[in-house]
Amino acid sequence: MMTQRRPTSFDIAALAGVSQPTVSRALSGNPSVSEATRRRVLEAAEQLHYKVDKNASGLRRQHSNTLALLFFEERADTALLNPFYLSLVGPMVRRCTQHGYDLLISIQQLSSDWHLDYEDSRKADGIILLGYGDYQDYRPRLEQLVARGARFVRWGSAGDGALGTTVSSNNEQGGFDATSHLLQRGRRRIAFIGTAGPGFPEVHERWMGYCRALQAAGIAVDPELRADAAPSEADGRAAAERLIASGADFDAIFAASDVAAIGAMHALQQAGRSVPETAIVGFDDIASASLASPPLTTIAQDPRAAAEALVDCLIEAIQTGCAADRMLPVNLVVRGSS
Repeated sequence: MMTQRRPTSFDIAALAGVSQPTVSRALSGNPSVSEATRRRVLEAAEQLHYKVDKNASGLRRQHSNTLALLFFEERADTALLNPFYLSLVGPMVRRCTQHGYDLLISIQQLSSDWHLDYEDSRKADGIILLGYGDYQDYRPRLEQLVARGARFVRWGSAGDGALGTTVSSNNEQGGFDATSHLLQRGRRRIAFIGTAGPGFPEVHERWMGYCRALQAAGIAVDPELRADAAPSEADGRAAAERLIASGADFDAIFAASDVAAIGAMHALQQAGRSVPETAIVGFDDIASASLASPPLTTIAQDPRAAAEALVDCLIEAIQTGCAADRMLPVNLVVRGSS
């Protein structure tokens, strides 16, 4: 004697012409689903005589004692992730263990529906977000997480209008310290390499520190000495090559990331300009900074302090419903490049 198989959410998705995560959201009353789509899903569920398993639904909402760390990459054709973010993983795992949590690590595409699907999956009690490309494109997804009551914390800028709990370094002070160091070394034509637009608030804060240091020294900010660059060696190299090709007069470079600074160093050396005759300062203090030739002067961020703060803030948000932003100090590390 054959028994009829109970319908599933996948059956509803096929009949309604939507994805299974959309079915889950529609049946749970999630506001991200349009009314027309919700009606279509409910009609398909009724047609299939589908009943929600309330016991299973309740189990999915219990604490998993797991946190999720989501890395983001802008392009699928590159395996490169920001080295500073990678340096957070070890301390983050240890901090989670101290709190009795597991850490689930995932790499996501910025173009995917991670902001909905990952929260729906209930794999974790909260989410740590690292890396987001252009914040203006990324912000609407954070708004949806806020609307859904998701617990999340992100590494980034805690400026006006920032969403969610934020852990950050004192980027503006770091930019000021880097530029002040070059000024104290007698440099007066200091170029800035980094994309400092409104979509990249961390870099913009470093740019503001750079501008403040120049202005404090009575030096006007020269727009010809600013070259946009993403935090990658290739972009840093290309930005320095553009500065050289433009004929701009510069005797130093402050790059908003170490990887861009190392790329700029290679471009200068290939063009026959020695370092530190043209001085360079980076930002992050990644492992390869001390191995560069010459070793790179940089603004150091503390990966252990950053990792522990991210985990502590997220657990506080899970347990109490909210957590305060945290800003961590930075430190100038002087090496041979300046």
